[in-house]
Amino acid sequence: MKLALDVSAVPPRLAGAGRYTGELARRVPATGVETTLVTRRDDTLRWHDWSPSTHIASIVPNARPTRLLYEAWVAGRSATARSVDVWHSPHYTMPHRSSTPTVVTIHDLTFFTNPEWHERSKVPFFRRAISYAATHADVLVTVSEFTARQLDEQVPAHVPVVVATLGVDLERFSADSSGDAQLLRAHGLSAERPYIFFLGTFEPRKGIDVLLDAFDEIADHDSDVELWLAGQPGWGVKEIEVKISDHAALSRIRRLGFVDEAVLPALLRQARAVTYPSRGEGFGLPVLEALACGATVVTSADTVMSEIAGDAALLTRAGDAEQLAEMLTTALAMNDDERVLRARLARARAEIFTWDSSIAQHVKAYEMAARR
Repeated sequence: MKLALDVSAVPPRLAGAGRYTGELARRVPATGVETTLVTRRDDTLRWHDWSPSTHIASIVPNARPTRLLYEAWVAGRSATARSVDVWHSPHYTMPHRSSTPTVVTIHDLTFFTNPEWHERSKVPFFRRAISYAATHADVLVTVSEFTARQLDEQVPAHVPVVVATLGVDLERFSADSSGDAQLLRAHGLSAERPYIFFLGTFEPRKGIDVLLDAFDEIADHDSDVELWLAGQPGWGVKEIEVKISDHAALSRIRRLGFVDEAVLPALLRQARAVTYPSRGEGFGLPVLEALACGATVVTSADTVMSEIAGDAALLTRAGDAEQLAEMLTTALAMNDDERVLRARLARARAEIFTWDSSIAQHVKAYEMAARR
């Protein structure tokens, strides 16, 4: 089978949907699928390095508006599209004029359910894109059962769906902490003081505002614990920035920015608690990676994150700072025996989710599309 995977929307720093697409680019060729990566014209070198066994088609314009127009009206009739059996668009949108069977990934339905979590200009665009893909693609991929259910609710008339839950690299994200101290020092960090760790793009739905309120309460009763915030800025960060700068425990809040992947597992392992208080996601990869490291995780109930974590995480109501503070305090107070037991539970849960399984489901989707 010949596949074209559109990686043209992936930013230089992989996070969230970009991480997902990067894993596809690196792992799908190993299944025997002959893969062509469709890239921006100025973005070939990193993809050559990232996935050497793929072909590269650097046909997409660099500027975002032109890129979107190209995808909609040109890409589907390109020589690249005509040369493959299946085209995979991994981020909601797809070519509008194409005779090539197409698979589209739908990450979440929050553009429908919670438009306030997104930039206003993006809401109508992605609503149209999802609705179009739902009826014009050959197969849809969702990254969780949670998203599949929401798709049924929000866009009930849709083409067949394959659920391909995301995975975790169980070798890199492991409970082995033997080299953590040295690795952290190499990145100018030290875990001598206990810390609560958050990883995610800074934007309104991630619940950073709630976490800051919770940490205000925690810091009043614990003079030692710190809050470490990792992730790159998204949109709507002004209020978060003000909240941080005005925080009573500002001296104990550490901003790490975008974290090098090499040090991320150590940061997850060494945290007294990893928290991901997002109001809603399509999957919530930081939760899975933290569980794989044996971390004590606190995340939001009644979301896809609680579906992933099962009973391996402490759960709080999304948006409830008081309950988040209580759960984080519980995590901070655990003794060594309790932490060991929770680490085993976390690791066992994470081992259910592998990239091998996820890629197998993607290949299934490709085969289904090719037959339609």
